Amino acid sequence: MKISVSNKDILRLAAPISLALLIPQISFLTNNVFLGRVGERELGVNGIAGIFYLILTMVGMGLNNGQQIQMARRAGEGDHAGLGRIFTNGIMLGAAFSVGMMLLSLWITPLIFGFSLHDSDHILLSVNYLYIRVWGLPFLLLTQLANAFFISTSQSKYLIFGALVHTAANIFLDYTLIFGKFGFPEMGLSGAALASVIAEACSCLTMYGVFYLKGQQHTYPISFYPSFDFKLSRRSLKISAPLIVQYMFGIGGWMIFFFFVEHLGQRELAASQILRSIFGLVGVITMAFAATCNTMVSNIIGQGKQNQVPRLVRKIAGLSLGLTAVIAGLLLIFAHPFLSMYRADQTLVDLAVPSLRVIVTAMLIMSVSTVTFNAVVGTGKTLINLTIEVTCVFSYLLYCYIIIHRLKLSLQWAWASEFVYWTMLLIISFFYLRSGRWRGQRV
Repeated sequence: MKISVSNKDILRLAAPISLALLIPQISFLTNNVFLGRVGERELGVNGIAGIFYLILTMVGMGLNNGQQIQMARRAGEGDHAGLGRIFTNGIMLGAAFSVGMMLLSLWITPLIFGFSLHDSDHILLSVNYLYIRVWGLPFLLLTQLANAFFISTSQSKYLIFGALVHTAANIFLDYTLIFGKFGFPEMGLSGAALASVIAEACSCLTMYGVFYLKGQQHTYPISFYPSFDFKLSRRSLKISAPLIVQYMFGIGGWMIFFFFVEHLGQRELAASQILRSIFGLVGVITMAFAATCNTMVSNIIGQGKQNQVPRLVRKIAGLSLGLTAVIAGLLLIFAHPFLSMYRADQTLVDLAVPSLRVIVTAMLIMSVSTVTFNAVVGTGKTLINLTIEVTCVFSYLLYCYIIIHRLKLSLQWAWASEFVYWTMLLIISFFYLRSGRWRGQRV
């Protein structure tokens, strides 16, 4: 469990995470392709409603990343019993958290979309979609916790099993329920939501099945009749709360961006939903290295090797940049064929291509800034992460307000907002790490 600052250990952790992230992105891409065949409106609404659900996903991610930092630190210290306690208590904490998010979402969704969207059909479709989709939250949060456990214990290879089951179930059920195949009713956008809920349940069962089949409950003592540990929960929430707010700000800013784009028109909204999937595909590499950086930094600090952190971050950032550049180059070369997969509408593709070039270039900055930012997360200084995130998101939204809402410039100028966000994130995170103020933080 004690890892070293080497390319071998970096890639050993990052490669399975990349594959585990890539497999669901294939499902996400397929989902968009199917809905693109249903209609331009459904494709656009899937983008808006999907981002709202992504906010809920990232709330869960913030909670579980905070626990991942703790588990990785215990792994570095060789404290198996402590790691097991964090995991057991995290199951109960995640279950309670997910139910609370479900109830809040069912109440607040009509208010948010009714206030923010102009088109009444967009409002109705978005609300109906989310009323089904939020039932997947308990399965999602418990799966995220299982993934955090396997990453923190340097067993990221097991993430692939859950990802494969999730993707296979989602693609099959998308095709079956969206188009009404094999005797099922044709449900369109609602079918996509139901398919995702069932796929998340399948993934959750798979990950906890792997946990027990691989005997993890023996290595890391798990109580079958646990009592809720309020003291441990408070410590977990102290670390996780800034991450939760940080992720809400980050994805919430993106949601506001899509609200602005919806005001530009239905075509721009549909094109932007296609472009959003680019982030999912290219971001697979970036997010895998970011998760690796988070865990390795915490583990290295747990071993008392804080001086090796800057070298570790440079290595991971270099690998992230190099691999992202390869994918970015392929997307630029095959831009038209890739975008045409979603919808056979040349005018929509032509509208999206200039923005695609902007996004791909911005992702080169993202590949380094996300790794650097997650190094700060790994130190346990989550309040600093929150401060950085809030600063960057406000700058991003100010740009969006001026360029999209006030000046109503073209779509590629709207997507140029990514340069503002990722550049600021890189600069602030870099200088904070360089300052050394993160040293000595206990989690």
